[in-house]
Amino acid sequence: MAGLIDRAKNYVSTKVANMPKPEASVTDVDFKRLSRDSVEYLAYVSVSNPYSHAIPICEISYNLKSDGRTVVTGTVPDPGSLKASGSTMVEVGVKVPHSVMISLAKDIGRDWDIDYELLIRLTIDLPVIGDFTIPLSTKGEIKLPTFSDMFK
Repeated sequence: MAGLIDRAKNYVSTKVANMPKPEASVTDVDFKRLSRDSVEYLAYVSVSNPYSHAIPICEISYNLKSDGRTVVTGTVPDPGSLKASGSTMVEVGVKVPHSVMISLAKDIGRDWDIDYELLIRLTIDLPVIGDFTIPLSTKGEIKLPTFSDMFK
């Protein structure tokens, strides 16, 4: 009897492990807006849903790092859902206060950009499995806004 239960557990775990799961990638990080207290950037995340029904996104959390230090962290609660059998572009807004930008002055002074690493955790609610988190990471340079960007 115990052998039968073990075989059933192995069968179920193999089927769940081989089940198609949504995949995601960060496609771009762009400047969005400059305000009196912060600079806002948008990270574009493309998420593919292999299922024939929409899947709710529970939460998106992000961590922006520069020079090995955490610059800003945050979450996007209840960001919507993924389209059935297709790709969905999700926008993750990252708001960086000016006070933090001043602490990055050494990096900014070299080339008027911020060398960054953006870590994103996309948590979705899969039927049967439950909450499933897709970890994403991207590195690059964020160009800082110039005076002409402020007047657009």
